[in-house]
Amino acid sequence: MKVAVLSDIHGNFQALESVVEDLKSNNCEKVLCLGDLAMAGPQPRMVIDYVRSQDNWEVIQGNTDKLISDFSPKIFEDVKKGFPVMANALADDVLFIEDDKKEYLRNLPPQKEIVIDGVKVLLVHGSPRRNNEDILPNMPLKDIEDMLINTNADLIFCGHTHVPAGYQTNSKQTVVNVGSVGRPMTSEPKSCYVIANFQDGGFSIEHRFVDYDRETAAKIISARNFEGAEKLAEMILNPTSRHI
Repeated sequence: MKVAVLSDIHGNFQALESVVEDLKSNNCEKVLCLGDLAMAGPQPRMVIDYVRSQDNWEVIQGNTDKLISDFSPKIFEDVKKGFPVMANALADDVLFIEDDKKEYLRNLPPQKEIVIDGVKVLLVHGSPRRNNEDILPNMPLKDIEDMLINTNADLIFCGHTHVPAGYQTNSKQTVVNVGSVGRPMTSEPKSCYVIANFQDGGFSIEHRFVDYDRETAAKIISARNFEGAEKLAEMILNPTSRHI
C-alpha cells in the first residue's frame, strides 16, 4: 500500500496542487497530513477547504493551526517578540479565515496512531513530546531517542522544521521528517513530501521533491498587504530562514 505523508502546507495552494498531482500519479491510496495547514502563506482558506473535504486523509494539528484557532493578544505578542513578520501573518490569517475553518483546526488531534499493514505508525507535528520541537538532520541519536521514550511505534512521521530528515534508533524505530509542502527549506525550493510503501509488515520511504508555480504563490501573498508580506513572498522564491 502506497501512502503519501505531507506536512506544513502553510496556505500554499499552488504547492499543494502540485503535490496532490504527484501523489496521485504515484498511485497513493491514502494521505497522512501532519498539520500547519495555514499561516504565512498565500491562500489558507483554499488549503483548509481542500484538506477537510478529502475522505482518505488522516490529519493532525500543527503548532500554527493551534496558534490560529486559539489566537489571543498574548499569543500575538509572544510570537511578535521573536518573529514580527510571522506575528503579522498570524493576525492577518485570524481575520482572513472564517470561524468554521478555525473550528476545524481547533478540533484536529495533536497526534494520531494508526496501523498500516501491521506497522504501528505515529503521526506527530514536531516530536512525540511537543508540537514545536525540532527534529532536524544530523542531531545526536540520543536526543532523538529521548523524544521517543513514551512511544512504541515502529515508524514516526513528523514535520515542523521544513527540512527532510531520517533516523533509525537503536530500538529499531524509524523517524522520518517529511519536509514541507508550502515553505520548504531545501537547496531548491521545491515542495517536499514522502511516499511510504507498506508491504508484508515492512515499509520503504522515498522523499519526493516537486516543483510548483512559486511566482504565482509569491504574488498572491504579497497582495495580502500585511506588514512583511513582501518578505514572505521573497522567502517563497528564495528561502533563507524558516521564521522572520
